[in-house]
Amino acid sequence: MKNKASFTRWPFFYGYVVAFFGTIGIWASVPGQTIGVSAFTDPVKDALGLTRDQFSAAYMVGTFVSSLLLGRAGRWFDRRGARVVAVTSAIMLASTLFLSSVSDVLSAKVIAVTGIRHWGVPFAIMMVFFFLLRFSGQGVLTMASRNMIMKWFDRYRGRVNAFVSISISLGFSSSPLLFDLLIRKWDWAGAWRILGIGILIITLFMWIFYRDNPEEVGLVPDGRSGSRRNSHKSFPRLKQFLPREAFATRAFWMYALMMSFNSFFITGLSFHMVDIFTSAGLDREEAVAVFLPISIINVSVSSLFNFLSDIMPLKRLLFVMLGGAFIWVAGLIGLSGGWGLWLIIVGAGISGGLFAVLNSVTWPKLFGRKHLGAISGRAMSMLVFASALAPYFFSLSKTFFKTYTSMGWLGLIFVIFMFFGSLKAENPQQTDG
Repeated sequence: MKNKASFTRWPFFYGYVVAFFGTIGIWASVPGQTIGVSAFTDPVKDALGLTRDQFSAAYMVGTFVSSLLLGRAGRWFDRRGARVVAVTSAIMLASTLFLSSVSDVLSAKVIAVTGIRHWGVPFAIMMVFFFLLRFSGQGVLTMASRNMIMKWFDRYRGRVNAFVSISISLGFSSSPLLFDLLIRKWDWAGAWRILGIGILIITLFMWIFYRDNPEEVGLVPDGRSGSRRNSHKSFPRLKQFLPREAFATRAFWMYALMMSFNSFFITGLSFHMVDIFTSAGLDREEAVAVFLPISIINVSVSSLFNFLSDIMPLKRLLFVMLGGAFIWVAGLIGLSGGWGLWLIIVGAGISGGLFAVLNSVTWPKLFGRKHLGAISGRAMSMLVFASALAPYFFSLSKTFFKTYTSMGWLGLIFVIFMFFGSLKAENPQQTDG
């Protein structure tokens, strides 16, 4: 392992290396994200003999259980640092992909040994695998990599996050097309194995280049040049909120709830994307490609507001995100009538773009870096819990109402609640004694 002096001799600030490889680490989490699982939904449920409701329920339970443990994972991050936590979770994710690729074989063997010929067998197997996928991928690996990047920057946090958000958005939005290609060429089981091998390769680079924070290698946030350039400016010293202090603020709950709302609806949309968009008259290839225009809007919005987040109050960004959410729940309401498709694309792009900004910069900017793992871990557990409910709720909407419109009305009620609740969600750094 390199000593501290070696990091100070780099020709440029090592935080940019951290940002680059941290972004790759977040890319590696895609197979555990809903957008990564969605491409496998139809072939895997058919191979296991599960209905859409049963498969969605297994996803819901597995994700829900993972959300219960993410708060502890955040505290583990604070104690052990990004390197150990991220590498461990990446290995767990890769191992789970290998196991998931033989889920049909495992199900058949359990049925043969026990004689229990019931859908509960493949349901239970996928529930366990979904827990491992969601906990390691969407939860711990994403949280550790993103928090690490944010701890390396302070005054330039928004600008760096612009690069990170653009890269993540492009990577995530293109993943359904890539995964669909792998599935068509290698079948769903082979595709999961290939992804597992890819993650193990990335894990090696994570071990080499990940570092938890600049202070542990003799540097400061933004680098020495960043400190010099801004030495004439007055930057207030941030209070380092304890987790219990952060959780007692209205700001924590409004931001966390709004991001959870985005997580709920983008998860439902992604998990059932083929069925949702084919019901609007698109074929499978067109349905998968819908995420491309969403990502273009997402990238444009996140690029703009990441830069503005360095100088603009976060509360204004929160209300822009609310506006995007309103547009796309209105689109979901009108989807069955044929007029809501582009509203969903525009609204999801705006809301997702602001999510990429706020999910990264909010917690260190409002509550400081010292307990970032515990605070962001609680928020992440809420996001994952919301994403746990989404596939099953969307599936029930289709089962009982033959359309996904009812989820739009539910979303509209929540957006109105969030609008009034966020009016007094002030920055605790400015209101604290």
